[in-house]
This record gives sequence, structure tokens and C-alpha cells, in this order.
Amino acid sequence: MIKKINKIICIIPARGGSKGLPNKNILNINGLPLIAHSILYAKSSNLIDKIIVTTDSKKIAKISIKFGAEVPFMRPKKYSGDLSTTEETLKHALLKYERISNIKFDLCVYLSPTDIFRKKNWLKDSIKIITKNKQLESVFVSYETHKNFWIYDNKKKWSRIVNWMKFYQSRQIRKKIYREDTGLCCVSRAHLWRKGKRIGDNVHLIINKDDFSSIDIHKKNDLDLANFVLKNKLFKP
Repeated sequence: MIKKINKIICIIPARGGSKGLPNKNILNINGLPLIAHSILYAKSSNLIDKIIVTTDSKKIAKISIKFGAEVPFMRPKKYSGDLSTTEETLKHALLKYERISNIKFDLCVYLSPTDIFRKKNWLKDSIKIITKNKQLESVFVSYETHKNFWIYDNKKKWSRIVNWMKFYQSRQIRKKIYREDTGLCCVSRAHLWRKGKRIGDNVHLIINKDDFSSIDIHKKNDLDLANFVLKNKLFKP
């Protein structure tokens, strides 16, 4: 039997087989390995009981442990391929750790190692909001934009994703749309992850308007841009 304890776990997925930017999770970003930025962000909240890195790389595991995370097991190959989903990776890591630790967690935090431009209060605020409102299933960061979006449908036709985008107005007064950026910060009820769901339907969005948060490090250009932003102190956490 798993002992029921109301605790919070943070799981950071970081596989070693990156093709767009080889070894990206351990490359230097402003003096620290990329994976370290997310680990230190999780630690800074002082609200998380366990910080787990799920990886198939011994190098990533060694660096993760050095910066304060735990790597209690290596990720199996079936969850480490190019087509492996974040949802199945998080589910595997949570269930595996609950099984070996004999702890059943209440809240789960997801941080992507390739998203490092986070505001310092996001994680604390997310945990506070979901803890106070028992009806909420997930709290995550979203990027606000006034721009239009289009899709190419099954009829091979371009169309706006919602009808109100047909009407053009000044950006100051028109409706906004919000991009889901769970990699920056996401807190969900653990029962969702156990079912293979990253987020639920009853959610609260932390609104973000900082353009630098869109830098997601997967290519050499992303790496160079991130280093430039940090070196010149252009991002204010």
C-alpha cells in the first residue's frame, strides 16, 4: 500500500538523444548547464518536496544530482525516443517514483529544461492558487497575444481558428488569445498524470506577456539567443 501524504513533486524530463542540438540539456547557458536552470528554479520556491529528473543519459543524471535533483532511476528506451510524448514520460516517472518511495503525491509540477525564461513568482503563485481552489485541476503559464492564427484543415483549406478573428481592431482593444506554455511552469493534480494527462479541463492561466519567455532551446540559434539575452541582462525574472 502507498502511504497517502499530501506532497508536491516536480518532474523535469531531460532525455539525452537530442538531434537538433546535440547534448543540449548539459550545454552551457550563462555559466550553468541547461538542466540546472530548471532544477534551481524548482528549488528556489521552497515548496517542493521532491525534484526528480527523468533521463536516459548518465551525463545528465550526474549533473542533475550535482545541482540538487534526484535521479532515482534511468528512463527506459520506450519513453526516450523522438516520438515519446511528455504525457507518457511524466506518467511513467510519477508512477515509478511513487512505487519505489511508497509516497502518493497530491500535486505535480512540470518544468521543461529547454524553457528557462521564467518569472520568479510563477511557481509559488501556481501552487498557491491550486491549493486554495480545490476545484482547479491545473494552473499553468500562458502567453498572451492579439495576433490571428490559421489552420490548414482536412479539406486543404486555410481558415481562422475562431470566427472573431475575421474582425480586425486595434491590438489595444481586440480580443486576446492565449498560448499554452506548460513547459515554463505547470502544476496539476497528480491523479491527472497517473491517467496520462498533463493538464485538466478546469484550469487557471498565469498570464505572461514577456516575449523572451518564447525562447525554447532546441537549436543552435536558440542557444545563442538565450546566452545573448542573459549576458546582456535583457530578461527580468
